[in-house]
Amino acid sequence: MTSTRRIGNTVLGVIFTALMLFPLYWMINVSLTQPTDLRKDPPNLFPVNPTFDGYSRVLSEQLPYLGTSLVIGLGTVVLTLVLSAPAAFALAKLRPRGGMVLDFVLLIAQMIPGIIMAMGFYLIFFNWGILDTIPGLILADSTLALPFGVLIFTAFMAGIPDELMSAAKIDGAGPWRTFRSIVMPISRNSIVTVSLFTFLWAWSDFIFASTLNRGGDLQPITMGIYKYIGNNTQDWNAIMATAVVASIPAAVLLVVAQRYVAAGVTAGAVKD
Repeated sequence: MTSTRRIGNTVLGVIFTALMLFPLYWMINVSLTQPTDLRKDPPNLFPVNPTFDGYSRVLSEQLPYLGTSLVIGLGTVVLTLVLSAPAAFALAKLRPRGGMVLDFVLLIAQMIPGIIMAMGFYLIFFNWGILDTIPGLILADSTLALPFGVLIFTAFMAGIPDELMSAAKIDGAGPWRTFRSIVMPISRNSIVTVSLFTFLWAWSDFIFASTLNRGGDLQPITMGIYKYIGNNTQDWNAIMATAVVASIPAAVLLVVAQRYVAAGVTAGAVKD
């Protein structure tokens, strides 16, 4: 019975995995399909007479957009870590008055739709002179990642033994030195987790990019894909090829950092 159940679970797992990965496969299939076959009914399940014209267009037209997305993603990661880690340390170990209320506010902040935030940012960024700029997008994207980063860091840092903090204090280390020299080095899993999710959110952002950087000279890859969509025509071959290329950095990061992410997300969930 146990063996039969194990086989059944494996079969179900394979089926569900195939269903989840099918959109990715179809994206690759369409990116290699000849434009004349895109509206074929029924569609080809495999690329017949594959074409790489879409990928050629990616290399000739989309590289600046990919570079801009990389800069925005890395900048958002740096800003999020710089702000969220010290805030989480204060909440977890310094225990300021009103910390519980702040935790609740951070949870509420994650529930605010991005389009509402984008509409609010538009006038603010216009007055600040950072509309249609990369720093403006970095600042906007970090507002989505900051609450998540603070909550993840807080959950991990709350599990750091207070005896370690006391030992550092006895050695003459103040709060800042304790945070910099002790807490951050042992928070590797949380750092990787927050960095990864922050980068992915910034990399895939479209709402802020289309609202706050529609007229900018340097635009992210999501806007590069959007330029292929017209009122009467959609260049699906180039769209899917660009989407495939844009998915590669995210896929590589997820594969490389998956064990750190698993440990970082579950940090604080189990107490010894």
